[in-house]
Amino acid sequence: MTDGYPLPPAMIKRAREFSGPAAAARPAATVVLLRDRHPGFEAYVLRRAAAMAFGGVYAFPGGGVDPDDRPETVRETWSDLLGVPGAEARAVIGAAVRELFEEAGVLLAGGIEDGGALTDVAGPEWEADRLAVQRRELRMADLLARRGLRLRDDLLHPWGRWVTPEFEPRRYDTWFFVAALPDGQEARDVSGESDGVAWIRPGDTAGLTMLPPTRVTLDALSAYPSMVEVFGAKRDAAVPVQPRVELTGDGGAVLRVEA
Repeated sequence: MTDGYPLPPAMIKRAREFSGPAAAARPAATVVLLRDRHPGFEAYVLRRAAAMAFGGVYAFPGGGVDPDDRPETVRETWSDLLGVPGAEARAVIGAAVRELFEEAGVLLAGGIEDGGALTDVAGPEWEADRLAVQRRELRMADLLARRGLRLRDDLLHPWGRWVTPEFEPRRYDTWFFVAALPDGQEARDVSGESDGVAWIRPGDTAGLTMLPPTRVTLDALSAYPSMVEVFGAKRDAAVPVQPRVELTGDGGAVLRVEA
């Protein structure tokens, strides 16, 4: 167990005032996008806009699962890897790929015929499609079908699963994945939900405000010398981490995480 993570003032207030019952946790997915930077590698983070919940907090691209997030997948073992039935697992995978496309302009997809990854999704036609997906005017599955593409979910590596503490009014059951930035693509600040983005080394997070799942994930990644070791790591993304809130005598609160 960790020594505890201090919480922002607004979260402390909610934790201390909470009396139940807890809201249901909505399924969600987030993607830790990595790129090689010898020695080692960097991770892509967004700083949530001040007007949003958790404004000023650094996070990874991600969000809630939508009913339409049920694509056909390359990998057939997602149910076991994520700890949920097949349709639910496909929905989580669909959300991970969609959110990465919406928030960073990176698409994990490839040609049906050649099985390769896309090299460029930054042109005006692609941007129009990205905006249509973001506005829910176009389903990701329909976009891929129209362009003769299929999901490259084999490029996603399951990393972990976190459930929001019970005191939060909006709770998520979130699966974390890592993925390499595809050759020829660039992550872009296109989400409209952030006021800044950055590529950072996992061990260089001093001074950056982060919620525990983000910081714990980066701390874990910092133990690996290269992306090869990251993608070779055996991780448990089926059993959720459920942080425990501990109220302190000075009027504060900390979040404790089982190791």
